[in-house]
Amino acid sequence: MTDQITFPDVVSLAVPLFIAAILAELFWIHFKGRGGRYETRDAMTSLIMGAGNVASGILLGFIAYGFFMVLWQVTPLDLGTAWWVIALCFVLDDLRYYWVHLFGHRIRWVWASHVNHHSSQHYNLTTALRQTWTGTFTFMMVVRAPLILLGFHPAMVLFVGGLNLIYQFWIHTEAIGKLPRWVEAVMNTPSHHRVHHGRNPRYLDSNYAGVFIVWDRLFGTFVPEQEDEKVDYGLVHNIGTFNPLRVAFHEWAAIWRDVTRPGLTVGQRIRYAVMPPGWSHDGSRSMSDGIKARHLARHPEAAGTPGFETAAPQPSPSARTSA
Repeated sequence: MTDQITFPDVVSLAVPLFIAAILAELFWIHFKGRGGRYETRDAMTSLIMGAGNVASGILLGFIAYGFFMVLWQVTPLDLGTAWWVIALCFVLDDLRYYWVHLFGHRIRWVWASHVNHHSSQHYNLTTALRQTWTGTFTFMMVVRAPLILLGFHPAMVLFVGGLNLIYQFWIHTEAIGKLPRWVEAVMNTPSHHRVHHGRNPRYLDSNYAGVFIVWDRLFGTFVPEQEDEKVDYGLVHNIGTFNPLRVAFHEWAAIWRDVTRPGLTVGQRIRYAVMPPGWSHDGSRSMSDGIKARHLARHPEAAGTPGFETAAPQPSPSARTSA
């Protein structure tokens, strides 16, 4: 079994491309007068969050890699580094990304790390750089364990993960409309990912794909962008700050406040950390399904349309608010 395998740090190599693309998008928006907008403080916050993500990777990356190498030592399988192995690893890692991304919206503990990526009310290429500082503490590294145990070297797994992140950079834009139908059918595109960043009830909890949108189509989480409903970006309740520290840690602080409330049972404290965002022990808040149901109660004509295929309207609108 080969331990010493190296792959290039493709994300670092792509940084000049990221910068060039951001500048190109800025010029396009300025001269064309369409394709989104930039807000200086918002863009700077995204860039700082990106720098912090790199720093946290340098400081804490040894934890995940050490875990992967332990798994590599115990697995009897070694698929090698042939091109088809790398390609297969890329596809399977994208499936892994789909589930980690879904967990990031359905498990509050993981959402606390991922929420910063959704905290911008703008949608441009700098938004792609608004990445977490606390991903290590979600323990989502365990979802990569099957890849290692199947015989994909840890260095290869991290390499294809870097390619996945690079792909996702360009889809954070309003400057590109819908692409040819066959592309939209198979690949994640700016149109699909705009939906994912929407706070509209229709668009909540959808389009988790990294590279291949086929996962969302397969698992029933796909919602197409509607021409008659512009995406409203941000959180259900926007945090209204450009402070990177608050962006990075506000949901962790909110979890702490909830799990330390007086008078709760142990089970309720645990559920505040592991249930979907918006869960509350007394029903005073709404999860995404409740938000969709309230919307349907006000707009019953939307029933059965994309994003509302399975949602059921509530008998009457609730006064609850989402966390």
